[in-house]
Amino acid sequence: MRALVRMGLTLLLVCGVALATPGKAMAGMDQALFEQALRASRNGEAEQALPLWDRFLAEHPGDAAALSNRGNVRLVLGDAEGAIADQTRAMELSPEEIDPHLNRGTAEEALQQWDAAAADYRWILERDPQEASALYNLGNVRGSQDAWAEAAECYGQASLARPGFAMARSSEALALYQLESFERAERELRNIIRRYPLFADARAGLSALLWRQGQRGEAESHWAAASGLDPRYGQAQWLLEVRRWPPGPTADLMAFLRLETP
Repeated sequence: MRALVRMGLTLLLVCGVALATPGKAMAGMDQALFEQALRASRNGEAEQALPLWDRFLAEHPGDAAALSNRGNVRLVLGDAEGAIADQTRAMELSPEEIDPHLNRGTAEEALQQWDAAAADYRWILERDPQEASALYNLGNVRGSQDAWAEAAECYGQASLARPGFAMARSSEALALYQLESFERAERELRNIIRRYPLFADARAGLSALLWRQGQRGEAESHWAAASGLDPRYGQAQWLLEVRRWPPGPTADLMAFLRLETP
């Protein structure tokens, strides 16, 4: 399958998108149009990319890569149902390709269709148990279903499958935090910060945990770094709905920011 934008690991946050290149020879003008649409998609220019994919697909309606790429663009523009339709058609045309399943799962998550998304991720994992994006996204789904022990397991497997996957490690630590395994969560968050000192997620998580433990001074220090790196961590809605933090750490961080006494 040709270049494809992969929408894994929580939409617009962690995982980028995987874009495929043409699978068979085509006329030079068509190839140029595909590459133009691909470039706009990779650059995050969704409004410019959509009509380009529409034009390409008008001439090549059976191109699975173009369908999956257009589906990703439609999702970015808020059309999750249209994205699912495109990814499903791409699967029909290329039934063994993994990326359309990953991308459709992300669109299903946007509609809170947790069981459908989990089925897509498990389809991938049956074929490749070490597919880190599918493992991570399945962790997000299980967290959304309040199954935090399973979520932690998925995040941990994702971090092992892809060394250096800091967001998976941080998500595992936060899931442990939700499960009240505070000592393990703190140890992992500190290890992540030691390895990635500019990683806002782990610093924000440690701020919440330290506040909970009554260590306000150190919590303030980590929060100063986290908020400077990414001010969105001060927004509960963003944490819960986009970053997909567990409710416990989110509540603690918001209480910390309100200067409440633990």
